[in-house]
Amino acid sequence: MTNESRRGRPRGPDKAAFALRLDPALLAAIRRCADAELRSVNAQMEVLLREALARRGLRLTEGPDSDPS
Repeated sequence: MTNESRRGRPRGPDKAAFALRLDPALLAAIRRCADAELRSVNAQMEVLLREALARRGLRLTEGPDSDPS
């Protein structure tokens, strides 16, 4: 496939796929939050994870496995 998705839209930034098992009640709460903020569940989880890392004072690095030091 080229740089375009099957629907003709440009692809977004490269993202790592990751299987995640969640408690159904937690997923339902994330889904409600995503709906309220007009986001997909995946985008909402990314926002929540970024916020949690920021509260802990952790910065994102360039790559998924980059060493921050």
